[in-house]
Amino acid sequence: MTDRPAAGEYAAYYARYVALVEGDDLRAALRAPGLAALVRDLDPELGAYAYAPGKWTLAQSVQHVIDTERIFATRALRIARGDTTPQPGFDQDAYAETAPVRPLPALADTLDRLRDATVDLFEGLSADDLARVGTASGHPLSTRAAGWIVAGHDRHHAEIVRDRYLASRWPSDRV
Repeated sequence: MTDRPAAGEYAAYYARYVALVEGDDLRAALRAPGLAALVRDLDPELGAYAYAPGKWTLAQSVQHVIDTERIFATRALRIARGDTTPQPGFDQDAYAETAPVRPLPALADTLDRLRDATVDLFEGLSADDLARVGTASGHPLSTRAAGWIVAGHDRHHAEIVRDRYLASRWPSDRV
């Protein structure tokens, strides 16, 4: 699987995520260490930290990545199987507000297991499956694009964790 999705295979909003994925191999990109590896060994107290008022805590941010990956993997499966039913969007803030608060190591474990399932899903898809296009949130979405968005969304949040949550104001012995 070496084809990146074309711009018309996903909403313009997701271009920033697709652009964050290096190389041309989606399966390799999905297997690369990401957010789970970054947060696994952090001081558990950092899970309750929000880098600014009104922002999600680190644990909420990781849970958001988990929820989003589950949704995009489901979208990919539905589209790959030829389901042409338009798929609705989701309110990420409502998800964050109602998700249980869990420790960072547990979230990292969940993200690892979920990523294994996502890789398994994409490894089982044919070129025709990957090229199928459906509708999600009122925009075209190909199966292939859903996978690239998952990989890029993980990278996006890993950057946020490094740049905002693990800012230099935290003593190095806490991270």
